[in-house]
Amino acid sequence: MIRLFAAASILVSSLALAQTFPSRPITLIVPFPPGGSTDTAARIIAEAMRPSLGQPVVIENVGGAGGTIAIARVARAAPDGYTIDIGQWDTHVGAILYPINFDLQKDFAPVGLLSVNPQLLIARKGFPAEDLKGLVAWMKANPDKATFVDQNAAAKLTGILMMQATGTTVQFIPYRGAGPAMQAMLGGQVDLMVVQAAVTLPQARAGTVKILANLSPARSRVVPDIPTSEESGIAGLYASGWFGLFAPRATPKEVVAKLNGAMMQGLADAKVQARFSDLGLDVASREQQTPEGLAAFHKGEIEKWWPIIKAAGIKVE
Repeated sequence: MIRLFAAASILVSSLALAQTFPSRPITLIVPFPPGGSTDTAARIIAEAMRPSLGQPVVIENVGGAGGTIAIARVARAAPDGYTIDIGQWDTHVGAILYPINFDLQKDFAPVGLLSVNPQLLIARKGFPAEDLKGLVAWMKANPDKATFVDQNAAAKLTGILMMQATGTTVQFIPYRGAGPAMQAMLGGQVDLMVVQAAVTLPQARAGTVKILANLSPARSRVVPDIPTSEESGIAGLYASGWFGLFAPRATPKEVVAKLNGAMMQGLADAKVQARFSDLGLDVASREQQTPEGLAAFHKGEIEKWWPIIKAAGIKVE
């Protein structure tokens, strides 16, 4: 009887919360400093969600430890929908590289996938290959001569996956962040790099680097003429770039539904889509924008990358 009463009380409380939600501003945690693509995308969707919710969505930047400090805060937040995060590969898949004290699969309630972000394999100006097929042929003829930028754990794992998928080898060259790495690329000091479309398109259009392949599963609306790795004959080689919204686990489904409805309504706006495109982001499909769509997408990312991460033995302290 006591258990039944407790369960009924929780249900009534959840329904009451859902009926009044939101009655105050919502905090959207951005796990990186202001100014980057994650922060910009968060501010665009926060602004777009406000009309539907009737409350502001306030950005709070919480950097450090590859974004895991911010994500831990959301995992521990009250499950009432007033604290959510904009997550991505680094924070909701690659976070196992860090000594975290939360569960990436169990401690979050997916709200919806915002975008898939094309990851491009680029080469320095003057590199012998013009496309992915040419790169693989050159690497096989010149074993262990290609240098590959290791600007973060995701980049190194992509390089490892490329070696596995093509039967080639590279020399990893570490850099602290994409900015210094891109400068090295422009200076001809390194051969290959994986980077978001938004970061490299200006250089590619200027002819100072060349794009060899789009490492996304499908062609991008941002770079429609660039073939995918699968189209180039290298199946399974892709780098993950995406943004999604997450709430703490146990957030009532009705609250998640309100957050998701506001998100989807915002993403349907042509101006929002144009702003995402300017950032080099492809808005997720309507199916992926649902909580179920993000849950399935996230599960697939974990199933692909965690075995690679564990096999590589990479850890970040």
